[in-house]
Amino acid sequence: MQIEVLDMKTTLNISDALARELQQEAARRRTTMSELVERALRELLAGTRPTAHVPSLPSYGAGLAPADVANREALYEVMDH
Repeated sequence: MQIEVLDMKTTLNISDALARELQQEAARRRTTMSELVERALRELLAGTRPTAHVPSLPSYGAGLAPADVANREALYEVMDH
């Protein structure tokens, strides 16, 4: 048994502004608007999102906390000085 896969044509109603952005992005990537929409829909339906590089938070070498944050009396002592 063979399964034939056909490309389906459909109409989507999107805002003019979004259509212009899509057209510009497709041109920038040298692809078609249909390909971008299909790729975005596949990612959405697969539950995946493109991951962006997230920079690490800065560290300032402050060392250990001057008091145990679970010890209220120790915190008060540090705050008083």
